[in-house]
Amino acid sequence: MIPVKGFAGFDRKQDCVLVIRDSDIVTAALREALAGAPPEERPGLERALATVAATADATEERLRARWVRSRLADAGFTGDITSVAALRALRRAEPRLSLLAAVLLQRQAVAHPE
Repeated sequence: MIPVKGFAGFDRKQDCVLVIRDSDIVTAALREALAGAPPEERPGLERALATVAATADATEERLRARWVRSRLADAGFTGDITSVAALRALRRAEPRLSLLAAVLLQRQAVAHPE
């Protein structure tokens, strides 16, 4: 996930959080590794492949929600995700986010609990 500034029109900027999906590349690499793997490595590679397959179908909103929770966890925040304190922690963890973008991301995290 990458917070960036985008342009919504001629007169105002809009924050965007890009979701980069490369699960197809990871899946191909894991399948290739699995094809030539010795028996002792196969269970780990099969589990990794199953994990990638399970997350590949996640919506962008769910991925953003997961990203918000991971950023809050990395910042050491353990409180209520709906709180103003969570919003502050998110903005401290990602200073490039505008208040509006942080609020929208917080709402997605609330709407898509894990």
